[in-house]
Amino acid sequence: MVFFIFHLFIIWPCAKTTRSQTLNDIVGSRLPINIFLGSFSSNTCSAVAVSMEKADTEAPITSHPYNLLLSSPAGLSPSQLTVVFDEAYDRVPHPDSNLENSISEIWNEKTQRNASLFNGSKFRYGGHTLCNADGSIQESHVRLHLGLTDYRTFVGTNLNSLWERFLVTSEDDSVRCRHTSSPLGNGAIIETSDKKILVLKRSNNVGEFPGHFAFPGGHPEPEEVGIECHQREKKLMDSDIINKKVSQEMFDSIIREVVEETGVPTTSLCKPVFIGISRRELNVRPAAFFFIKCTLDSNEVKELYSSAQDGFESTQLYTVSMVELEDMTSKMPGCHHGGYALYKLMVEAQKGF
Repeated sequence: MVFFIFHLFIIWPCAKTTRSQTLNDIVGSRLPINIFLGSFSSNTCSAVAVSMEKADTEAPITSHPYNLLLSSPAGLSPSQLTVVFDEAYDRVPHPDSNLENSISEIWNEKTQRNASLFNGSKFRYGGHTLCNADGSIQESHVRLHLGLTDYRTFVGTNLNSLWERFLVTSEDDSVRCRHTSSPLGNGAIIETSDKKILVLKRSNNVGEFPGHFAFPGGHPEPEEVGIECHQREKKLMDSDIINKKVSQEMFDSIIREVVEETGVPTTSLCKPVFIGISRRELNVRPAAFFFIKCTLDSNEVKELYSSAQDGFESTQLYTVSMVELEDMTSKMPGCHHGGYALYKLMVEAQKGF
């Protein structure tokens, strides 16, 4: 049976979404959509409002280079996106000691070749729930579950040539990736005043996907909110204060990355809204995506790019139409291809109003 729902929310208690029903399969549709899709990890209720057929079948392997874990086409403000930062969402060591030991071996080998490598801390994505601040289920509020990881563990798990061996066979995303570092990256879909989208061409000197197209972005940073380790923060700050700081860093970090990578000043950027999380299938790296309107036009943005603080990370900035952007996705990292899919869902939802 097909349920047609228009801008409403249907709550299925403790429902799980199979891979065959993921957002990847509806990105090409032009249905009026307002979606909050719980990742495979959610043990709580998932809220979905979408015209789709509900099925309980074994999930096939996705044919996409990405997997959409969460989409909010209407966009979420800081008051609608909060974080629970806790060691419960840290990585679980793999039971295979040889595989676990390879993390240190790979890092030692890389640092011997490149002494400048730095083992910085990152937030680890451990899933999410759709809840109100008081814990009740509410479709307009997302709570991210974040732990702590580092670059060394990312290199030794997600970027390990044996990365697939770190995965657990499960439709539950947090179970599937429990042994990987999974640092949460971020990306921005920036729309200029003349309705163009900013895309960067990555430098050939960057560590991941050199020469590929990508949206401006990077990572929310633990050090920006004074986090070094779980034990230290518990002694110095109340958990509610920590969670509020990390929640704000989700939004502060994307503005910071955009300014540093494009040269566009903060004063020319509107407040970002969260539109979802994409995980690329290749080495299962997750990234949160935001939509930001820019008050400058394409030519003004291009003029500022030459002065970008982190301009060395890319070689060119493009301002493209929706059609041109779609053509570029085949040369994007999977998580950024997923970022485009999240943006497309947002655009299609707006057309439905």
